[in-house]
Amino acid sequence: MKIEDHLRNIRESLEVIKESIDRGIKDRQRNIGFNVSVAATEMLEVFLHRNNLINPGAILKHEWFASLNNANERLNFDFEDKNKILNILNEIETKRNLLCYGKPQTEELIEEYLELFNKIKSLFESKGVEWN
Repeated sequence: MKIEDHLRNIRESLEVIKESIDRGIKDRQRNIGFNVSVAATEMLEVFLHRNNLINPGAILKHEWFASLNNANERLNFDFEDKNKILNILNEIETKRNLLCYGKPQTEELIEEYLELFNKIKSLFESKGVEWN
C-alpha cells in the first residue's frame, strides 16, 4: 500500500476517534477500539516505510502486536524506540478485543486506551510522521 493510502486511512481513523469522543466514549467503545488499533499500526507502517525499513509492498497486521514475541519476530530489525513502540502497540492490542467484542467497559479503561493512543501518536509525530 502506498504511503498516501496509509495517511488517508490514519486521517479517517482520527476523524472516527474524534467523533466517538464527541458522542461519548462509553457509547462508542467499539469504534474507538477498532480505530485506535488500526491507526497506531498504520502510523508505525508509515514510519517504517519512510525510513526504508520495510519493503514498499509490506503490510503490518495489528494482531501481530498482541504478542511482543510475535511482534519482535515479524519486525526482526532495529529502529529507534523499537521497544517503546512495540510495548505501546502491545498494550493497545491487549485491550482492543475487550473494547471491540467484550461487554461495555468503564469510562476509565476507555480513557486509558485513548491515552495509550495519544502517547504513540505523539511519539510518531516527534519522529516526523505527519498525516495532516
